[in-house]
Amino acid sequence: MIEYSFKTIGVIRSPFTEKGQTPIQPTRSHAMGWVEVGAEYANGLQGLDGFSHIILLYVFHQSEGYRLLVQPFLDDELHGLFATRHPCRPNPIGISIVRLLGCHDNILDIEGVDVLDGTPLLDIKPYVPDFDVRTGVTTGWYAQRSKE
Repeated sequence: MIEYSFKTIGVIRSPFTEKGQTPIQPTRSHAMGWVEVGAEYANGLQGLDGFSHIILLYVFHQSEGYRLLVQPFLDDELHGLFATRHPCRPNPIGISIVRLLGCHDNILDIEGVDVLDGTPLLDIKPYVPDFDVRTGVTTGWYAQRSKE
């Protein structure tokens, strides 16, 4: 396999300092936070303030190792790692869609934070429903769980 290296472009700030404090997903969080983008990347934020939501890609920096079978937070059964959003992964990359409340200089005020304070940020993308919303989806094991 080919290996890649990434550099962070900033850091995500949140009220959560311990793993057990974080919400399961951003849709289950109203927590406020902010993103500090490195000054050298600040020009890349131009035009972002017109979007209500952004996608954050980040490193699960406190995850250690991984297993290919895991028990997700919302189920009692084991599932394949790649059928879950479990944070312990071969490449510990996380994704969250959060509400963008404001932009000033290199700071993004956000709502719906579900990560630990100090989480390293890899990338930011605007959330665009025309590109990101899908219809006719199925949700595997979660579909049964969400009916309980």
